[in-house]
Amino acid sequence: MSARSRAGVLCASLFYAALVPVAHAGDDAESTGALKQMSLEQLMDVQVTSVARRPESVLQSPAAVQVITREDIRRSGATTLGEALRLADNLQVAQKNSHGWAISARGFNTALANKLLVMIDGRTVYTPLFSGVFWDYQDYFMEDVDRIEVISGPGGTLWGANAVNGIINIITRSAAQTQGLYAEGGGGTRPVGLTGARYGGTLAPDVHFRVYGKYADYDDEVLPDGRGPGDGWHHAQAGFRLDSTASTRDDLSLHGDFYEGHQGLDTGGAAQVSGGNIVGRWRRELSEQSDLSLQTYVDRTHLVDPIPAFMLNTLRLAPPGDLHDDLTTYDIDFQHQLALGKRHRLIWGAGFRYTHDVVENSPALGFSPDTLNQNLFSAFVQDEVRLAPQLSLIVGSKIEHNDYTGFEIEPNVRMQWTLAPNQSVWSAISRAARTPSRIDRDLVEPTTAPITVLKGSSQYGSEYVTAYELGYKGQLASNLTASVSTYYNDYRKVRSTSITPATIIPLFFANNLAGHTAGAELTANWQILEFWSAHAGYNFLQEHIRVQPGQFDLNNALNETADPRHQVSLRSAINLPAHVQLDAALRWVDTLHTNSGPVLGDVPAYFELDTRVGWQVSSAVELAVVGQNLLHGRHPEYGFPSPARIEIERSVYAKIAWRN
Repeated sequence: MSARSRAGVLCASLFYAALVPVAHAGDDAESTGALKQMSLEQLMDVQVTSVARRPESVLQSPAAVQVITREDIRRSGATTLGEALRLADNLQVAQKNSHGWAISARGFNTALANKLLVMIDGRTVYTPLFSGVFWDYQDYFMEDVDRIEVISGPGGTLWGANAVNGIINIITRSAAQTQGLYAEGGGGTRPVGLTGARYGGTLAPDVHFRVYGKYADYDDEVLPDGRGPGDGWHHAQAGFRLDSTASTRDDLSLHGDFYEGHQGLDTGGAAQVSGGNIVGRWRRELSEQSDLSLQTYVDRTHLVDPIPAFMLNTLRLAPPGDLHDDLTTYDIDFQHQLALGKRHRLIWGAGFRYTHDVVENSPALGFSPDTLNQNLFSAFVQDEVRLAPQLSLIVGSKIEHNDYTGFEIEPNVRMQWTLAPNQSVWSAISRAARTPSRIDRDLVEPTTAPITVLKGSSQYGSEYVTAYELGYKGQLASNLTASVSTYYNDYRKVRSTSITPATIIPLFFANNLAGHTAGAELTANWQILEFWSAHAGYNFLQEHIRVQPGQFDLNNALNETADPRHQVSLRSAINLPAHVQLDAALRWVDTLHTNSGPVLGDVPAYFELDTRVGWQVSSAVELAVVGQNLLHGRHPEYGFPSPARIEIERSVYAKIAWRN
């Protein structure tokens, strides 16, 4: 039997298994092998830190926040962060190719998506090249991810620029939580192969450590004519973590990650990525009502990206060549929270970030200047005022100073009304900014030709949003929880592509667009039976972006958005006898309109199904078979319709995990 035939048999068996509804498992099965479930009360009481920069339950958080737990990730069978983020109903997630993802919140999910702040343990991972995220850089040992907090809506008051439409904070477990040996391995059609191991130990009664390493190899996806586009990739990563409770009042941690990857490109050649980071954090409890923390990190990334020849119709203006980028980031962040009397809880802080970016330009694309040093200073303060036992007012603002636009002020006002111990209503008005990136200011395309076709502009300024939000979250019955968030976002000075009045080219970036978006995000968890629960999510988005009166945009305000109007997700999980788990996730994504070609194009609406069958053989050994995209042999999720648009294939892989 051929490999594809075997894959087809596995897909059929998984599809049959997926007809049995599924749900979230709760507590770890590492030590006992038991398959328990998290109660709905526990789901509402999951602690998050990204909303207020301090621990609070999901119910207490006056924001549209969803938490992807470690157990959610395990039971989904996700092997990459992009796959795991599909579990958040308040995100738009599309796979572009074997290693690329388009991920955003509340719209603007274009190739240069730039309105979502992403952090790993508080370390910002967006690139100043375009204020977005190279998702193929971002990886972690999935077994050690504790949770992923996803906030849709502005978070600039506490987290600063680029937290315009949302925040993703990936939080890993402490070394004390990852003691002993863990190893995993597997493979199939996607990934072709994966392996990883982690060991945690104790250096002293109050000092724990872990080290880990992982490797994954992914094959090509497919073009519409069935050929492979050459976009396969592999990624290796290793790291460590040390945690110490130096005293009854002090917590210290030091951790780092180092990676190397090779990514095939459908335009030819392969990108090379490598880098590493070191993060240190200290927290001191001053009293039961007060604590302070200090975090600092150094992050270095290296990219070699083959850029194809620059063509203007049939005229070749520049030959192909490699773009090199070396970015080093130094960051320090301080915060202090304290209670002032019985009614006020104050949190304030300050930070500084320095980046050193060195680019070696390719003939077709580059940046001027090729070396750029930038400084970012910031300070914030926020006060939570208890107006009444069930009513709170939160007021705060962040002030930042960057080298492009100077000072940016990002205020925030929120209110929360606790209707009952397990129900609350919240509202917010926020202002956030997306500051310029190097593409906006420094891009030159091509770099060696006598004619420049596209370039950045020294006059390019920040983009702004004022967001109005209203939401509810609570436990509607003993077996049902739900949340709904509605919003209206008013955008100003959004990026456009303009022409010079006399010569037309070079085209340049300006701030000529404005408009608004509106939408709603719904999610619900239903404990159907003791061993069976289900999850449902719905996302509605309307976008109205226009060219401002008297201004011009080459793309008629269509180039900054590529988002479905509707999204629906249904997940279920069931714990069967003999320690067997069945999980399935069905999603429907509405038509996606994209302007990345000569005319407006569509990605057709689609249904897809992912499933997982897991068996806890013993307290130490777990086996799983995972099927992804089972409803179609292949389908597109992103990109302009063309013979070169990559389609995502059906895939199946098996995995074995061992814990000691």
